[in-house]
Amino acid sequence: MKKRSVWGRCLAVLMTAVILVLSGIQAGAQQSTAARTLVMDTRSYQMAPGNLYDIKVSVSGANVSSSDVVVYSSRDSVAKVSRIAGTDKYRVTALKEGTTYVTSEVYGVHASVRITVKKGVQKQGEANRSVTVIGTASSQSEMRAVWIPYMSLDMSGQADRSEAAFRKKFDTLVAQAKNSGMNTLIVHVRPFGDSLYPSAYYPWSHLLTGTQGTSPGYDPLAYMIQATHQAGLKFHAWVNPLRVSLKGLPKTFSSDNPAVIWKNDASKQNWTMEWNGEWYYNPGISEVRDRIVSGVREIVQNYDVDGVQFDDYFYPTTASTIDSVSYLASGTSLSVADWRRQNINTLVSQVYAAVKRTKPAVLFGISPQANLQNNRNMGADVATWGSQAGYVDYLCPQLYVNSSNVVMPFDATAVTWRKLVTNPNVKLYFGLALYKADSNVDGGTWMTPGSVMAYQIQKSRSLGSNGFMLYSAAFLENSQTSSEMAQVKKLLHL
Repeated sequence: MKKRSVWGRCLAVLMTAVILVLSGIQAGAQQSTAARTLVMDTRSYQMAPGNLYDIKVSVSGANVSSSDVVVYSSRDSVAKVSRIAGTDKYRVTALKEGTTYVTSEVYGVHASVRITVKKGVQKQGEANRSVTVIGTASSQSEMRAVWIPYMSLDMSGQADRSEAAFRKKFDTLVAQAKNSGMNTLIVHVRPFGDSLYPSAYYPWSHLLTGTQGTSPGYDPLAYMIQATHQAGLKFHAWVNPLRVSLKGLPKTFSSDNPAVIWKNDASKQNWTMEWNGEWYYNPGISEVRDRIVSGVREIVQNYDVDGVQFDDYFYPTTASTIDSVSYLASGTSLSVADWRRQNINTLVSQVYAAVKRTKPAVLFGISPQANLQNNRNMGADVATWGSQAGYVDYLCPQLYVNSSNVVMPFDATAVTWRKLVTNPNVKLYFGLALYKADSNVDGGTWMTPGSVMAYQIQKSRSLGSNGFMLYSAAFLENSQTSSEMAQVKKLLHL
């Protein structure tokens, strides 16, 4: 009876997430008052297979109704969710053991409740709950993202590799991004054919424990998404589709790494490619493409990500030696270059289709190099992706140049990309080299205190882009870039 009365008092405590969702506004503009409010119970909850749990989700405000709200489970196989007709409640049905996040979303802003399904437990939520406010009274519709590369998440060289230490590291990155006016994080989750989450297709990353294939004992991706959404930011999972190793990283490979398994199988040795001591998956093999597609589908199905992004690592060289066996076996009449572009296009379209079939609202984008010829040489057919349907939701070329660059000046290169992306359903963002600002690279042409980043953002806006992404999070609060970021914050009305 004592336990029941304590739980009754817990139920009596109203704990909600209030999300301030703002009306759509033009890029660069500012709005001062919240237009819509979404309320959802955000406590964690545990239940046994077969149990039912009802969650209340309500919305109010100008020009918004319950029909605008989407509620879904990140892992339908663990627990499914459905609306109770005629009410503002959603029923969660536990199916099998595991963890899922039931998320409510309206106009791209989220609140989530973690559901743990375990045999033999009693239905109950956590007594220690809190009110979370997500969003601010000022918001812009443009993409304002920052990349968080694997180096910023690396725990392998630290004495303390605990979950608490990882959370502290990531919390700092989230806070810095929010303080800098960002609204989206692009986070490395598969940098070396591995994963920062439990995967059925790839081994655990060495970045977490120092040894590839060793579980850290927690789910980093689940926490990163939770922390990002609680801060009112969106989360895009950054994936290297082909890269297995880079410049000696990782130092050793786990026995369950598919690249290792294939290399040790005489019939599958051409399923990977090696060049200058670096290792890549071979996209000319359909089974390899299937593995990459399955890995992306796994992320989208199991986690509440807002997007998935591929970066610019495709074929590492134009040399025909790296995949000659698979090229000859294909029987194609295409040149090596055209055949490779066909392989990458097939992979990209398969990934796009898998994402949309799994969760239509999740975005799929690619961040290619700025140099169009380099893209063609590595098999990246960016012109097709930017003009035809069925490949990407967005492109974000890495315009890591400034206006003084004699080969690819920023302004002209930005115009080239603006003209290239002609499909109205494909958004164009510009990737900007924050890491170069106020440094002596490129002949010292970046030594213009406090002006380059702000200028490039303004130029991007003038061309009708949909926003920008900064590389990288390590330079948001850095002495090198302090004057640059001060001007960027001023431009963003911070």
